[in-house]
Amino acid sequence: MSRRAKLLAGVLVLAAAGGAGFLWTAPGEAERAPQAAPVAAGPVGVGALGRVEPASRILRLAAAPSQDGARIERLMVVEGDRVEAGQVLAEFSDAALRDAALRQAEAQLAQARARLERTRAAGRPSEIAAQRARIEALRNAEDSARREADRAERLERAGAGAEAVAERARFLANRMRAERAEAEAALETLLRPRPEDLALAEAELAAAEAAVARAGAEAALARLRAPIAGTVIRVLARSGERAGAEGVVEIADLSRMDVVADVYETDLPRLRLGAEAEVRVPGEAVRFAATVREIGWQVRRNTQATSDPVAAVDARTVEVRLALPPEAAEALARRSNMQVQVAIRP
Repeated sequence: MSRRAKLLAGVLVLAAAGGAGFLWTAPGEAERAPQAAPVAAGPVGVGALGRVEPASRILRLAAAPSQDGARIERLMVVEGDRVEAGQVLAEFSDAALRDAALRQAEAQLAQARARLERTRAAGRPSEIAAQRARIEALRNAEDSARREADRAERLERAGAGAEAVAERARFLANRMRAERAEAEAALETLLRPRPEDLALAEAELAAAEAAVARAGAEAALARLRAPIAGTVIRVLARSGERAGAEGVVEIADLSRMDVVADVYETDLPRLRLGAEAEVRVPGEAVRFAATVREIGWQVRRNTQATSDPVAAVDARTVEVRLALPPEAAEALARRSNMQVQVAIRP
């Protein structure tokens, strides 16, 4: 081995020995070295993206299925109008026809009620009195005919009368008895209606009432009414246009506003009802306080758009509703569906 090679080998041996001495620690020194105290992890808040939405939700009002495609005859509201529950917002082209059908059904109902009352009342007092007088006259005629028949029969048995005369007297007496019985039956009908007549009149009344109910329901479908008190925030179809499946108007109660936050499913254990939160509107310095009032029951894919290029586009989230105070609701009343940032405190 050359002198240069021997010198290089010696340098390497010394370097290895020096490195070993640097890394080696004497026994006991490790125990005497100060140790970093463990840091207790405190509760962590939850951040999420959200959107502004009325607490009542945005209601899209459409025509009934039977009215799908009907033409709007009159639109009675414009965007921004305040409406009350039950107020008519629009009227369809067949409203007049259905109103006429309702009036006709109501007239038929009045007729059915009158017939039932007449059946229940049976005869008028004057009719009853006249019938009783007729019965009395027939009873007297029957008694006279019976006496005449008895006299004719006695004469026939004694040989002083003809058989034909006796036969005519018996026939007249029987006819008077039949007429009297018929008059008494008619009086009974005037005093108390027959059960079958009463049942028929009641059935006709029930059918007339059902017809009115159906006509009223059809007339109601010819008008679009507000289900809640609120504000018209969008008009989707106007007078003269056809009402399609997309709806006619959208309304909402803007007096109470929420923020709907999409919280990742892994953050759910850190949420609780009543927790305080802060809502920040992008581009504005103002921040609004909020309170968690509802935690959703369903996990679904994230619906909030984000500009983060590394964000998980198929993240699983839960809708969490946060109630805004009145001053925040007033400031955000015209910003439904606007995206905001939410920080929920632990």
